[in-house]
Amino acid sequence: MPKKTKYRKSHKPKRGGKAARLTKISFGSFGLKSVEAHWVTSRQIEAARRVITGYTKRGGKIWIRIFPDIPITKKGGEIPMGKGKGAVDYYVANVKPGMIMFEMEGIGETMAREAMKLAAYKLPVKCKFITK
Repeated sequence: MPKKTKYRKSHKPKRGGKAARLTKISFGSFGLKSVEAHWVTSRQIEAARRVITGYTKRGGKIWIRIFPDIPITKKGGEIPMGKGKGAVDYYVANVKPGMIMFEMEGIGETMAREAMKLAAYKLPVKCKFITK
């Protein structure tokens, strides 16, 4: 969740298209690249991060390249039509094909590959492991 935003609620982001940014490994040696477009929630990003840190036993360094800054609103159940837009329910990052979501450095390739594979299970997008 962002610390501060200009507007509390926003329009839903469009899915699809190809990534124009975050397409190259910038910080680490290994990365997890998305193959398809999807919304990734803040909870899914946190779950993937926890799996990576747990598997590597806090060895090496991890960079999370995506940030969930788009608010998604939801209305409660049994509320009639109209009456305005619902309250913010969760935040998403709009992930496009070709985006690098996680990067790692400081551990072996086999360990990094397995950690990224476990993290990919937690994400709603198809991913592939890449090296620099």
